[in-house]
Amino acid sequence: MTWVAAVVHGILLGGFYALLAAGLALLFGVMRIINLAHGSLALVGAYMSYLLVEHTGWSTYLTLLPVLPGALIVGYLLQRTMLERSLRAGQLVPLLTTFGLLIVIANLLQRLFSPDVHSLDEGSIGTAAWQTTSSLAIPWFDVLTLGIAVAVLGGLHLVLRRTQLGRELRATAADADTAELLGVNSRTVYARATAIAVATAALAGVFYGMRTGFDPNQGGAELLYAFEAVVIGGLGSLWGTLGGGIVLGVSQEIGAQINPEYFAIGGHLVFLAVLVGRSMAQASRIRYALRRFA
Repeated sequence: MTWVAAVVHGILLGGFYALLAAGLALLFGVMRIINLAHGSLALVGAYMSYLLVEHTGWSTYLTLLPVLPGALIVGYLLQRTMLERSLRAGQLVPLLTTFGLLIVIANLLQRLFSPDVHSLDEGSIGTAAWQTTSSLAIPWFDVLTLGIAVAVLGGLHLVLRRTQLGRELRATAADADTAELLGVNSRTVYARATAIAVATAALAGVFYGMRTGFDPNQGGAELLYAFEAVVIGGLGSLWGTLGGGIVLGVSQEIGAQINPEYFAIGGHLVFLAVLVGRSMAQASRIRYALRRFA
């Protein structure tokens, strides 16, 4: 693989990371919590699609019709039954709650579906590719994934900017108490935001299942990549999440180009560099402020 091919494949891989991270970014932007069960909820979507394929013979893409509405309902109920109570107890409790949910989901999936690796059929598009040069082939499935990621992020952006629900989401994110005084039901807003976040996670989970094999214990790894994409792009920023996913994907592919063993560490190093850079920038701002008021 050439360096150009590594960058192109990294951009396409970044589209998947952005799709996986979209719900995580939305939930943090509105509720200021990091859902540690996000990757596990994505796996639930993959397993539900797998179950429908096995029992109905539908194509994987067709299973999205019942899976996504089901994920919306699960997300809404999850907020009303678990996260709502956790939010009242401070910032640490939601982290502990979602961490516990991650463990419960992993154990339930293992008991129901066994620890074996499963996969979803991506259809004929999975083997099709544009052979642009002798060293660069662009898989159709990866292009589809990137297109869906852009569509999801663009749709969420339009919802936030152009709809009544979006105005309520932004108002609640800015100041929930003041929004309540203006007639916004923050409980309903949070529940709707969680529903959308879980639905996007389920969508990403189905595409993950078509992309590679999956087992009940991969939720933590998928959460890590989604979290890195969100942090690199800027916490709570939707389009920043797309950029963060692409940066993560390109860094991984470039790392693999140097040495196949460096695939994962390439992304982790970029993530660490971003954290260090932002910490240094914050420290510089604090020192500047102290000098001004000295």
